Parts: sequence; structure tokens; C-alpha cells
Amino acid sequence: MPVRVSIIATVKNEESSVSRLLDSLAAQTRQPDELIFVDGGSADKTVEALQRYATESDLPLRVLVCPNTNISQGRNAAIAAARGDVIASTDAGVRLTPIWLEELVRPFGGGTGEAGGDGSPSVNVVSGFFLPDPQSVFETAMGATVLPALADIDPNRFLPSSRSIAFRKEAWQEAGGYPEWLDYCEDLIFDFKLRELYGPFPFAPGAIAYFRPRSDLKAFFKQYYRYARGDGKADLWHKRHAIRYLTYLLVIPLILLLGFWRNPLWLLLLLAGAVVYLWTPYRRLRPMIASYDWLDKVKAILWVPIIRVVGDIAKMIGYPVGWLWRLKHKEEKGV
Repeated sequence: MPVRVSIIATVKNEESSVSRLLDSLAAQTRQPDELIFVDGGSADKTVEALQRYATESDLPLRVLVCPNTNISQGRNAAIAAARGDVIASTDAGVRLTPIWLEELVRPFGGGTGEAGGDGSPSVNVVSGFFLPDPQSVFETAMGATVLPALADIDPNRFLPSSRSIAFRKEAWQEAGGYPEWLDYCEDLIFDFKLRELYGPFPFAPGAIAYFRPRSDLKAFFKQYYRYARGDGKADLWHKRHAIRYLTYLLVIPLILLLGFWRNPLWLLLLLAGAVVYLWTPYRRLRPMIASYDWLDKVKAILWVPIIRVVGDIAKMIGYPVGWLWRLKHKEEKGV
């Protein structure tokens, strides 16, 4: 029997971008059995755009309107309404490669053919991948700075974003669904629970979701502030955040003080640290700017350290906000 697959996504105020996702879904080599989009209370014409697409295309699209829901609540609502055995999750604002769904569900036995072959009934979760889809020099630098390249991925440790992941509906139930008390980093908590239940996930590197990085520093700061606030709420990555505070608040000021007042050679240590800190982003950036003219290459190179520092500052501000929220709501939320 063929594997029945439902694609789910949450949207809010995506009138201008949702067509990219819908067009890429219509072009899939393996069509889904159904699509369920949950709108969290859009103030624009997102719902109308979805309903129009459902009427005018062959996509089996259903639209649920759930005002004032966060992403976790919207995903859970979509999955609860889904009739598929396997749930493939993605996000508004992305475009999917034509083989995205085919590659993502193949390990379940749900590629272009029927169950069996390289599919396995023991597979409960499959990780897809995501890459930047930049439309400016700044966005190119952003993608290189904050997003992993395929060469960076260890499949046995990779935790997928819910813009590109598939799992059995039974696995979602056993994991307790997405954590509805959490507004950001919710997919990581869901991943951790699935990993605890089933171990490392099969990795489908060809199941790629392209998404556009934030287009300016203000939007990027807000995004990473929220990510770090989510880390604090979910009690994640203590060591990473501790190292960041230690580096910016103690190590760098101490090296600058020693360099300016004691021995300028101390500044070489700071330079060496900067090289290590920026090595990976610049390694990713090099092929991304290969076709750029020299001026745009220089701009992209200069943006990288700025983006890195702004992101770190956003995280250092956001994390304690989330941590304080956790202390206040720990007993109330049972987290």
C-alpha cells in the first residue's frame, strides 16, 4: 500500500510570499495526499490567497483559521486534522525543490512508488535540509554567517528544522506534539523528544527547503533575540550562552586592556580569536560570492563580522528574558 502523506504548514501575514511555497508544492515530483495550512490570524489577505489557490489549482489544500495561535499550536492543529500516516512539515516563505517530498518520504517507503524497497516500517522520523535563498549581498552574507552548509552536517547529530522534516503521525502523538507553551525553538524541543524516543534520524540531503534570510540588521536582531529568548524559556544551550557572556564581558575586555596598557602583542591573540570565530562563515561565503563583482564581494566580506556580533548581542539580551520567564512559569507550565 502507498504511504499516505500530509503536508502541513502554519502561516500568518504571508500574502506576499505564500505563492512561492504553493507553486513549489504544485511542482513536486511526488504529490502529497493532502495539504493542511493553519492561519494564525493574518491581518492581510493570506487566507484569501490560500483559498483562491485551493480553488484554482489541483492541490488538495485545506485551510484552517485559528486566530491567536502560536506556531506550535498551529502545527498541532494541522497534524490533528491530517489524515496521512506520514506528516511532512514545512513553513511559509520557503520554496521547495521539486524532489523535496519524494526524497523526504522515501525512507518511509513513500517515494514515487509504493511502500517497500528502501522504505522501512521502523523509520519514524526523517530529517530534510534547508539552504538560504538570498536576494541581496546582505542576505548572502547573512546566509553564510548563520546557516550550515551541507558539508557542516553530521547526519547522526543533526536536528532538523520543521521547515523540512517528516515523521509518522504516531510519532507525533507519542512525543506529545509540539510544545504549545513555547513560541520559539519549539521544533528543537520536538526534535529532542523524537530523538529520545527513536534515536538518530535518517537524513535526506536532497529534501531542500530554500528560504530567504532576514533582509536587514533590525529584522535579524529581532529574530535572534526571539531565538535566544526561546532558548531561555526551554532551558537550552547553557554552555553556549555562558561562553558567549564570558567572551564578550570578560575575555575581550581583558585582552584589550592588556594590549593597550601592557603589551601590544596581546592584540595578536584577539586577532587570532577573530580568525577562528569567522573562519566557518567565510568558508561558506566563498562559493556563494564567486560570481559577484569585486565591490559586492567586499561588501559581503565586511558584513560577516557585523552580522556575527549583532547576533551575539541579540542572544545575550534575549536569553535572560527567556530564563526569567521560565523561572516565573516553571510550575505553571510544568516545564
